[in-house]
Amino acid sequence: MSSCTLGFALRPVASHDDLLDACAVRAQAYGHHLPEMGPRLAQPDALDQADGTTVFVCRDKVSGQATGTMRIQTSHPGPLMMEQSVTLPAWLAVAPRAEITRLAVSVGADPLTKLCLMKASYLFCMAQQVQWMVIGARNDALIRNYRRLGFLDALGRDELVPLGHTGGLMHRILAFDVASAERTWSAARHPLYGFMVQTAHPDLEIALSPQPQPHSPLPWRVLIQMAAA
Repeated sequence: MSSCTLGFALRPVASHDDLLDACAVRAQAYGHHLPEMGPRLAQPDALDQADGTTVFVCRDKVSGQATGTMRIQTSHPGPLMMEQSVTLPAWLAVAPRAEITRLAVSVGADPLTKLCLMKASYLFCMAQQVQWMVIGARNDALIRNYRRLGFLDALGRDELVPLGHTGGLMHRILAFDVASAERTWSAARHPLYGFMVQTAHPDLEIALSPQPQPHSPLPWRVLIQMAAA
């Protein structure tokens, strides 16, 4: 496996200030296209700190500026937020699943930021034993990008549904089979297979380091090398 360092570091938020910086990226990115949403996203909401939710933030190594973020909610504690608005098909509703929301990248950020957020979400779901990753996508460009990664329509093809937590905006619900992704990418010789699986990015961290305990081993970190597992 090759290794590649990045111009930014990505990790789960570790403080309230981290979370506020993540919210600032959300507000800027979403507010650019949907001005009415910007102010709503500038502060944390209840889900940000709920059980089963992890918020990530990217920071430029030189400036320390937050440049990207995403939020992952797993179904271990209960239904996903989107399930308040849509009934998922049975094959998805009964499986361990995670919803990716609030994915945002600042204008002028490193071009790899968004792709690294997607890679981190994949490895996080692997580590959490999530079988399916689900998202709501609003526009054709995003839908095409997700489909290139292997996302499939969870509902009827091209079916749009309003999601309450987005203010009722219409979304396509897409699902990604986390467990079989590596095999699928390899068999298809996917152009991102090398990046997603065969390259270690030490600057991406998918879990916070536990605090040292008396007579315990050194703290561990779940790093991107898990892609080789």
